[in-house]
Amino acid sequence: MNDSLSIPHLILNASLVVQLVMLLLIVGSVASWAVIFQRGFVLRRARKAHRAFEDRFWSGVDLNELYRVTPAEQDVEGAEHLFRAGFREFNRLLPKTRSSQAILDGVQRAMRVAWSREEERLNQHLTFLATVASASPYIGLFGTVWGIMGSFMGLSMAQQATLSTVAPWIAEALIATAMGLFAAIPAVIFYNRLSALSSRLLGQYEDFAEEFHSILHRNLQGRDERDAA
Repeated sequence: MNDSLSIPHLILNASLVVQLVMLLLIVGSVASWAVIFQRGFVLRRARKAHRAFEDRFWSGVDLNELYRVTPAEQDVEGAEHLFRAGFREFNRLLPKTRSSQAILDGVQRAMRVAWSREEERLNQHLTFLATVASASPYIGLFGTVWGIMGSFMGLSMAQQATLSTVAPWIAEALIATAMGLFAAIPAVIFYNRLSALSSRLLGQYEDFAEEFHSILHRNLQGRDERDAA
């Protein structure tokens, strides 16, 4: 291969605009990979923590005992966060009102707030991946268009139009397109995968909240029946 058409040579000798486009794409690609690894770690840890907490919750342990052994809200996550928020509201309202519905409504509101915070935590930085996935091809295309414009200007100033005259400009332009796709494709793939994992976890949290709500509802029904007797 001609050294003048090697990729490092083309990048180093590209026009300033195309070099800036390439630099932006490289930064976006590196940052997106950092997000991919960081979010993957967070979601794997969240899935493992959810399984561990559900095993404890359904082991038959007393809810008051489970509440006492769980750390404070700022140190918990996932279904454990929903449990602690809901049970804390349950214990707060239980001595204040005899209305089971008021207690259950308060519990549901507390768990809904906790679920929203979990949604925000799990989906953090995923919008950046979506931005890289959607914008990178267009940024690369801009670099391509600029490079082709340079090739035509170089062609107009050349006394003899040959392929060797415009080949470096066209190759430079195509490198920008390739770098745009290189940044976009992993971002698209992992955005879809991480979003699916996040949605699955959030669905499991919602199922847990419904089951926990049903348990508290049965407990309140038992209390009301004992009071009526």
